Amino acid sequence: QVQLVESGGGLVQAGGSLRLSCAASGRTFSSYAMGWFRQAPGKEREFVAARSWSDGISYYREFVNGRFTISRDGAKNTVYLQMNSLKPEDTAVYYCAAGIHLSRLASEYDYWGQGTQVTVSS
Repeated sequence: QVQLVESGGGLVQAGGSLRLSCAASGRTFSSYAMGWFRQAPGKEREFVAARSWSDGISYYREFVNGRFTISRDGAKNTVYLQMNSLKPEDTAVYYCAAGIHLSRLASEYDYWGQGTQVTVSS
């Protein structure tokens, strides 16, 4: 059974940093793509970043603008989202997802974590 468990969210002041982690288990993810999405209250879930597990190809949403970095530790089967220069508008529940295809579309991902709350105060 595939399981994705996010951690690392919390409350941070504007300009601060957080590193989100997504621990994956239940299968081999070497052929998968891993994505991060977020959903703010009253808004639709939106794409943040994605990375091919094996070759490192990455996509970012334009609002990231160099502030976030997606990476992975194969030995730990964990994907990270390093978030710097956080802004109040980054406040949302952040979700980790896994899928066969590297994509910006949530519908392309088969497995999802439960989410972790990120709150950025001004």
